Amino acid sequence: MSYPKVTVVGAGQVGATAAFLLAIRQVADVVLVDVAEGLPQGKALDMMHSRSVLQFGPRVSGTNDYADTAGSDLVVVTAGLPRKPGMTRDDLLSANAGIVRSVIPQVVSASPDAIVICVTNPLDIMTYLALKESGLPKERIFGMGGVLDSARFAYFIAKALNVPIDSVEALACGAHGDAMVPLPRHSMVAGTVLADTLPADEVEALVERTVFGGAEVVAFLKTGSAFYAPAASVVSMVEAVLGNTGATVPSCVYLDGEYGVSDLYMSVPATLGRDGVMAIPELELDDADLRRMQASAATIAEALDSMGLRG
Repeated sequence: MSYPKVTVVGAGQVGATAAFLLAIRQVADVVLVDVAEGLPQGKALDMMHSRSVLQFGPRVSGTNDYADTAGSDLVVVTAGLPRKPGMTRDDLLSANAGIVRSVIPQVVSASPDAIVICVTNPLDIMTYLALKESGLPKERIFGMGGVLDSARFAYFIAKALNVPIDSVEALACGAHGDAMVPLPRHSMVAGTVLADTLPADEVEALVERTVFGGAEVVAFLKTGSAFYAPAASVVSMVEAVLGNTGATVPSCVYLDGEYGVSDLYMSVPATLGRDGVMAIPELELDDADLRRMQASAATIAEALDSMGLRG
């Protein structure tokens, strides 16, 4: 059987976990590429040793050479430094900007027709930087944050209400970080709006925990950041793209007037398919939620302007 080809840039925890999930879910053949000699090769070989046990068809290979990634249908960029306790995503800005500037031209040179999904933090800034460095159409380069933030929101809701996770539909938009915007009025529990299910103070506590969900993981781990949920989130996006499902999922996409926001990347519901971002259907937000979304966008714009990326 022939599978699509996906390159995962960065063989760290997120990249390697994503590569393994893509293989065992029968989504794609995966090339794991990293600057560290032996790291992607060793992890890929370890994954392939599990092939007969888990009975998956796709192949995973590791390399330090972008030539081996040529002709990829989709590229996932996870390369970058992880957060450590006490660090914000903004603390990563300078170091990871240098990594993205190095990686993206090599990705595009090897696979000029690929869709690119960014995972590197700070996500909204790095995705915008990747667009500028790549020269790709905005529909073909987007980021992962909203899926992960919404997944965390869903978990906290299900846990608080002691309900099955599949009865919860949660939505978090905005910046991927402290300025994110969980949306209780657009989140459902067994068909009922979350804001109508719990008292306002309990809803706000769930929102607060979601906003700092990534930092909570970092505080426990002490030497790294989350990787299982981020990897699962990006795999769900890859499945939507390669499967051409037309699924609408919260994605870090380029906004050009939607929600009164222009010329930046931020997570909002977007319809994904084989050509990348197919549409950005706008939510009907009340004035309070719209203000929160625009305030979140303003924090992204400030960071982009501080780097001289816009204009």
